Amino acid sequence: MPRFYCPTPLATGELMELPAGAARHVQVLRLQPGDAITLFNGGPDCAGIGGEFDATVTHMGRSDVQVQVGAHHAVEREAALPVHLAVGMPANERMDWLVEKATELGVASIQPLMTERSVLRLSGERAQKKVQHWQSVAVAACEQCGGNRVPLVHDIMGFSAWKKTQSTPAVGGAFLLSLRPGSQHLREAASAALQSMQAVTFVSGPEGGLSPDEEAAVLGCGYMPVTLGPRVLRAETAALAALSALLV
Repeated sequence: MPRFYCPTPLATGELMELPAGAARHVQVLRLQPGDAITLFNGGPDCAGIGGEFDATVTHMGRSDVQVQVGAHHAVEREAALPVHLAVGMPANERMDWLVEKATELGVASIQPLMTERSVLRLSGERAQKKVQHWQSVAVAACEQCGGNRVPLVHDIMGFSAWKKTQSTPAVGGAFLLSLRPGSQHLREAASAALQSMQAVTFVSGPEGGLSPDEEAAVLGCGYMPVTLGPRVLRAETAALAALSALLV
């Protein structure tokens, strides 16, 4: 059954018009009155009650779609442990792919970073448009994968500005993907502490990784250096491999 993110309060029995984004998606799929759909509203734009709602299309206009909201189902497919990703943005379309796959894996939020070695550099209106685009990628991925909580894609931050937001995190609750000798494997580092963690933040660099000064700054905030093994992975692959180790 088609699923749509509807960032507005939902109530069983309500007759309502879908927001523009969801309505456009329904029209693209050429659904008709009487067709059944699923709605969910948990995400960055609306403090929804969680779960998902049955709904039935009742009217298809040129630019508007009306639905009858049905039963609520308190089903959740989210990770038990919220994992937040701070990532040096990879270049080209790789960030789109990273956002999509991170959403499918169950990431709680994504903080795009501009670091010393970042190829992709954005500011002002271009940065805002990119974040809006990545948020829409996360919405589409959530609709596809069955998640009911759309991860928040934060505004792009420079590394120095981001560092100022970091107080010393709880021991075991923050990791830095690193190639430095002596780094513990992520699975081993996490397994010893996952039971006591309430959330995890991990930092992953762009192409070429973080600079030595940036790594030192992250470690100075209490992050634990961890590795994914002897192979050197692409920036987007490394972040997703770490998510898989923590969430799957």
